[in-house]
Amino acid sequence: MDNAQLARTSIELKDANRDLGLRATGTVITFDGFLKVYFEGHDDVADEDDGARLPQLAEGDNITTREVKPEQHFTEPPPRYTEASLVKKLEELGIGRPSTYAQILSVLRDRKYVHMDRNRFIPEDKGRLVTAFLENFFSRYVEYDFTAGLEQKLDQVSAGELDWREFLHSFWDEFKASVDEISDLRITQVLDALNEALGPHVFPPRSDGTDPRQCPACGDGLLSLKVGRYGAFVGCSNYPDCKYTRAITASDEETSGAEAGPKLLGKDPETGLEVTLREGRFGAYVQLGEAEEKKKPKRTGVPKTMDPATLDLDRALQLLSLPREVGSHPETGKKITAGLGRFGPYVLHDGTYASVPDIEELFSIGINRAVTLLAEKKTRGRRSTSKPLKDLGEHPSKGGRISIMDGRYGPYVKHGRVNASLPAGSDVDSVSLDEAVELIEKKSAKKKSAKSSRTKKKSTKKKVATKNSAKKKVASKTSATEVEETSD
Repeated sequence: MDNAQLARTSIELKDANRDLGLRATGTVITFDGFLKVYFEGHDDVADEDDGARLPQLAEGDNITTREVKPEQHFTEPPPRYTEASLVKKLEELGIGRPSTYAQILSVLRDRKYVHMDRNRFIPEDKGRLVTAFLENFFSRYVEYDFTAGLEQKLDQVSAGELDWREFLHSFWDEFKASVDEISDLRITQVLDALNEALGPHVFPPRSDGTDPRQCPACGDGLLSLKVGRYGAFVGCSNYPDCKYTRAITASDEETSGAEAGPKLLGKDPETGLEVTLREGRFGAYVQLGEAEEKKKPKRTGVPKTMDPATLDLDRALQLLSLPREVGSHPETGKKITAGLGRFGPYVLHDGTYASVPDIEELFSIGINRAVTLLAEKKTRGRRSTSKPLKDLGEHPSKGGRISIMDGRYGPYVKHGRVNASLPAGSDVDSVSLDEAVELIEKKSAKKKSAKSSRTKKKSTKKKVATKNSAKKKVASKTSATEVEETSD
C-alpha cells in the first residue's frame, strides 16, 4: 500500500465579531494511503509528535460548535537542579572535569551562594548578586562556551600542542583589560546596573499597583541596592533623612506595601518619643526614639516566645524598661536586677545570674521571689561533699584522722589526700583501723609506683633525644670532614 501523506497544520478560529480566538495544532491527512484499511487509533497509541488529527479546512470555512469542554492546564517551571542533574548539565556543556565536580558543588554551599531544600539547590541573595555582577561586568568569562573552550585549551597544553606561556599571556592580557575597565567605575554605577538586572527579584510588583521601588516609609524616596558593613541590602535614596532598610528579598508584607519598615506602636507617655517595631539582623526589636549624633536610641530585642505581629505599645514599653531594678538583697544590701538576655529572662545579683522560668514573671517579679531563685541557683551550683559514715581514729604512724566516707561510687576510707575504695561487699561497721591503714598504704604505694614510672619514661625520652642529637652532631662532623678531603 502507498504511504499516507500528512501535513502539520495550525488552524486559527475566530468568532463572527473576531473578538474570540482559538487555535488548534495537529496533522491533516492529505492522502489516506494505507490508513484506508489501518486504523491507528485501534491498533497503536497515536504518536505524540504528530499531535491531534485535524479535519481538512480551507480559509474562510464556517465552523459549527458541537461541544465545549473546558479544561485547565498549568505549565510548571523547570525543576531545580539536584547534585546529579547539575553534574549532568556540566558534562553536557563541557565545563569542568569529573575530579572537579565535587569541589564546584562544595564551593556553592560553603560560600552561601545556595542552600539545599529536599536535595535541590535554591539560590540565595548572595548568589544572585554575584551572578548578576559577573554577567554585567565580566560576561565574557561566565559564558558557557568560554569555560568549555578554556578546558579544551588546557587539554592542548597538557598534550603539548599549545605553549602554556602563550596561552597564559593571551588570557591575562584580555582579563587585565577587563579588570582595568571595571575598576574605573564608581560604586553607584555598579549598583545601578545590579538594580536593573535584579529588579524583578529585589523589587517585585505590589498588589496595590504602586511603584515597587517607592519607599514605604517616607513615600517620596526610591529604594535601591546599597552596600553596608554586613553586605548588600535595600535602602532609601533619602538617607539619612529616611532610615528605611530591609533585606534584599522583600517579605510578603513589604511587597504589598503594608507595614513595611519601622512600625509605629505609639509614643512613650513619659518622654514623648516614638516607640517603633523594627526588623534587625538578629530578629525583631523595639526602639525608643531615633538615633542622634553620638547617641544611640534604647533598643530591646523581642523574645522568640512573643509574636512581633501582635506586639502592642504596653508590651513594647515593658520590654524597653528592662533591665529593671527589683530591690536590694536582704543579706548583702546589693541591688538585684531583672533583665532579658541571650539565653532568656534572668535575675542578677553580685555577678550571679539565675534564670526566670516564665518571661511574663519577669515584669512583675518581687524581691522575695528573686532571692529564692538566686538561693536555688547557689545551691545547685555548690559541689556536693561526701558524708562521713564512720570515724576510725588516728593513723598509727603518720597521724591524721582516718574515716569511712560515703562516695558517689560506694564507701571508701580517707586519710588526708589519699582515698582508697573498700572491697565490694564490705560491711562498713566491721571495717577496723588496721584494715583501713592497709588499704591506704596499698593506695599510696600504687600512686608512688605510677609516679616513678612516669618519671622513668620522661628520663628515657630525654636520653634518647640526647643520643639522637649527639648522632646528628657526629654525622655533621663526618660530612664536613668528607667535604674537606674531597676538596683536597
